[in-house]
Amino acid sequence: MVKYREITEADNAAVAALVRDNLEQFGLDIPGTVYFDEGLDHLSDIYGDEGCGYYVLEDEAGKVIGGIGFAGFEPMKDTAELQKLYLADSAKGSGLGYEMVSFIEDKMREAGFKQSYLETHDKLQAAIHIYEKSGYKEIDRPKEVGHSTMNRFFLKLL
Repeated sequence: MVKYREITEADNAAVAALVRDNLEQFGLDIPGTVYFDEGLDHLSDIYGDEGCGYYVLEDEAGKVIGGIGFAGFEPMKDTAELQKLYLADSAKGSGLGYEMVSFIEDKMREAGFKQSYLETHDKLQAAIHIYEKSGYKEIDRPKEVGHSTMNRFFLKLL
């Protein structure tokens, strides 16, 4: 049984390592990805504001095995950006990705958002599969892309 909870300062290093490990596996440890984001090592500070949130998943032993967040996406009205969905290798293939997307969409709705936007990359086929199965539709690249290396963009009405 996994447990969701808001990120704390004590989780910062574990989540940053999880993100970087995943990106390295897919050759995305390159500029223009979250890998080099200044705030990656301090996510608990970034997601402390109203209208955004980041949540970690813990396994039965209390180990962080995943994370997912959202923040307002200013270029699109009433839209939140689904951010930093990552799972430990040990948790992949268990259906948790779908559960995490549903969980964060509920949090977006609670915060008053009407749409969910996300950016991803061709190399992240498992993530793209989860997004498409969760009802996300591919859209053209917006002018205001957060990470320049990302090359696939999706939107879903909440």
